[in-house]
Amino acid sequence: MNLPNFLTLTRILLVPFFVTAVVYRHFSYAIGIFFVAGVTDGLDGLLARSLHQKTKLGAILDPLADKLLLTSAYVTLGTLHLIPFWLPVVVVSRDVIIALGMLVIVLFGYSYEIRPRMVSKVTTVFQIVTVLAVLCSQYCPYLPYYLLGLYVITVIFTVASGLYYMYLGMKILNP
Repeated sequence: MNLPNFLTLTRILLVPFFVTAVVYRHFSYAIGIFFVAGVTDGLDGLLARSLHQKTKLGAILDPLADKLLLTSAYVTLGTLHLIPFWLPVVVVSRDVIIALGMLVIVLFGYSYEIRPRMVSKVTTVFQIVTVLAVLCSQYCPYLPYYLLGLYVITVIFTVASGLYYMYLGMKILNP
């Protein structure tokens, strides 16, 4: 196992610790765990490219790790009423729709390459910033005033990236 894949697996293993910290409202631990997960996300990609250690396993595990962490974060924050209900619905629905689209493509015998697009990278950044802002708002009395705007921007990019992937899927299925 190479170092980038090890970092990705570490990010996956951090998910239950993050969820537990949030559920028990240990927000400083949750922020730390989420920050470490974010750093490992950046490092695994950087190392895979710079060390020429890109693997098929890494191409599958990296987005899976992102989805596990972000889905867990949004569902947990939504369940605890720390974010509005509609936000995790949009974030999780987009990921489910994309996953089902990929399944349909595979079932119809088409091949595809898992490659993140710029719109999905920007979406992921906004989703991460939103989670961190919500966690930090537990300590900063002024931050909650800005959260609604951040939620709206996150939803706009989440929907836009979902529509973009639907467009790409339709191009594959209907050449």
